[in-house]
Amino acid sequence: MATLFIDPGSLNQELVLEKSSISIGETGELIESWSEIASLWAQVEPIGTGPRLLGEQQIPEVTHRVTLRYRKNISSTMRFRKGARIFQTLTLHDPDDTGRYLVARVREEVR
Repeated sequence: MATLFIDPGSLNQELVLEKSSISIGETGELIESWSEIASLWAQVEPIGTGPRLLGEQQIPEVTHRVTLRYRKNISSTMRFRKGARIFQTLTLHDPDDTGRYLVARVREEVR
């Protein structure tokens, strides 16, 4: 496979990588909380917009491609945050299998 060229200078947006933890509340409800794992530099590019079906309701969806330096401690169960914007990871892969970069397809949570 050919080596993909990614300009390191394009990783110009600071994101926070967060991991979820689930706990049980006093009344037995599940409580999801997010904790910061790392601060990292990435390139965030919009991919598309459109409605997504949730049951019978259509909700707006905005997807992005996030390119970042390779990390071993990242998984698709984590999310990225930039200020008040939240990006839920949909897919995560090494684009050229060299261990230099990761590309994530993310969905921005629309509030």
